[in-house]
Amino acid sequence: MSGTTTAAALRRRAAGAGANRWVVLVVLCVSLLLVAVDATVLHVAVPAVTEDLKPGAVELLWIVDAYPLVCASLLILFGTLGDRVGRRRVLLLGYALFGVASAMAAFADDAHLLIAARALLGVGGAMIMPATLSILRQVFPDRRERALAIGVWSAVAAVGAAVGPLLGGFLLEHFWWGSVFLVNIPLMLVSLPVGRILLPESKGDGDGPWDVAGALTAAAGLFALVLGVKRLGTGELGPGTLVPSAAGAALLVLFVRRQRRREHPLLDLRMFSRPAFSTSVGCIVLAMLALVGLELIAAQYLQLVLGLSPLETGLRLVPLTFAAMAAGLAGARMLRRFGPRRMVSYGFCLTAGAVLLLTAMGSQDNAPLLLCGFVLLGFGLETTLFGAYESMLSEAPQEQAGGAAAIGETSYQLGAGIGIALLGSVMNAAYAPGLSQVPGVPAAASAAAAHSLGEAYEVAARLGGPAGEALRHAARHAFVHGLHVTLLVSAGLLLAGAAMALRLPRLMHCDPAPETPSGAPPASALPTVPEAASGAAPDVPSGAVPGAGSGPGAGREAGAGAVSGAVPGAPDAASGTGAVPGAADGAGSGAGPEAAPGAGAGSGPVHMPAQRESRGPGVRV
Repeated sequence: MSGTTTAAALRRRAAGAGANRWVVLVVLCVSLLLVAVDATVLHVAVPAVTEDLKPGAVELLWIVDAYPLVCASLLILFGTLGDRVGRRRVLLLGYALFGVASAMAAFADDAHLLIAARALLGVGGAMIMPATLSILRQVFPDRRERALAIGVWSAVAAVGAAVGPLLGGFLLEHFWWGSVFLVNIPLMLVSLPVGRILLPESKGDGDGPWDVAGALTAAAGLFALVLGVKRLGTGELGPGTLVPSAAGAALLVLFVRRQRRREHPLLDLRMFSRPAFSTSVGCIVLAMLALVGLELIAAQYLQLVLGLSPLETGLRLVPLTFAAMAAGLAGARMLRRFGPRRMVSYGFCLTAGAVLLLTAMGSQDNAPLLLCGFVLLGFGLETTLFGAYESMLSEAPQEQAGGAAAIGETSYQLGAGIGIALLGSVMNAAYAPGLSQVPGVPAAASAAAAHSLGEAYEVAARLGGPAGEALRHAARHAFVHGLHVTLLVSAGLLLAGAAMALRLPRLMHCDPAPETPSGAPPASALPTVPEAASGAAPDVPSGAVPGAGSGPGAGREAGAGAVSGAVPGAPDAASGTGAVPGAADGAGSGAGPEAAPGAGAGSGPVHMPAQRESRGPGVRV
């Protein structure tokens, strides 16, 4: 028993050393909240930054895009580096860099310094994002608890994305634009020491050298590809869009070929041969493609068609965020009830239904319709993302958790960029023809108005009179028509995602109890196990006692809550204490002064729980 107890205690300590795993989850969620808020908080500060620093058009574009570009390109690099040198180490370094870059951005006195600070924020974000998910994978080895933790994690991400613009607007009303960055510093000063004390360190297997050339190739390829996709989203089809897109695709092809040849690859691409993993990544891309593109178009509709203020627009989108939070918190229960296949597929179908419902939007405000549509949209998309992230992370080997998390976050960023480019192109293609022949409007004015609804309003204001009013009315009608077409295309993509999700596992696969070795009696045939004061015990095959052994499922809470070598009433698995009442700390040192009465030699037998019947690798919980 002492060997089994020692092994179990060591596994529990490795999973949650230094702190309760739920406290670790709180620390990780705070990290995620900061990064999610910083990704959107600058959007409302752009006018103030433009007025103060007076950047050119290209400089302003880089001020906005430097953070997501750098972050997306470095996710794989730092995700795999964390697997090699330690995920907590990379996370803490990301905290420090994020705080320093926030101070640089807050006090930047020219556009170039602000661009550099935003790029450094992207580096810090790329360190933090995959590390939070990979540490979560380590701290919650039991899939049922991990599903609940991922639900909380995803709910916090939804909150951060929504809070960013609201927080930015509040700070700009009372302080200068640098305050949107300055708020990060005190939180990072707290997160650094707390994270160092509470977060456990974890690494992968560390076989072979880290592929520096491969990591840089992946970073360069992703940077160029994301840059090309973002420029495509603005309607540019020239060399500035095609060259980086082609170069990025070529570099990523070289990266894949290099990884397949190496004995110790940076990323184990064999993960993509697992249907659950590759399907989950595809579902994340499709879900983000729909979410970001629709949010952008919805914000334009609310402000330019309905005439709402930015604050009113943000408040109209709040129900979407609350619905996403509810889906994240209920995700673990839904995953156990429906399984990954039905959960993700139902999420896509619910989102498609919400999108079709929103096609009833017109030129007049219909608040109940928008409320219902946004609630269904937020709940459906978060259900989809939760099921896809949980399946992807659970399917990846634990030693590759950092790389798997980086792949998930990269697919998230690529889906967002592709969504803006694709749905924006569909919107423009459906919008422009409606302004080709407006009575009383010159052809040049109609061509300029066809670029966007905002530009159409500017042209209409310059024209004035009946012609200007006719152009304004035609532009609103054309935009609503384009919105309907875009929603229909989105619904088709979401239904394609529902079909793709059918490749996911039907049930939530949890680790079953270890099977009894051939020739060994089942656990139910072992009614008693004498326990000596010294901790010694007769040799019992590791599979004969629930949770014993050191296989992949060892140390995880199996079914009825039994842990390795545990008996009824044993302490929580995260505590690291001995599994037998009165035994020592699991170090195999025998009974100390705290031993319970009667636990010494000659004491009564300790009854072990009968082994739960195994139902194969797909245990429905």
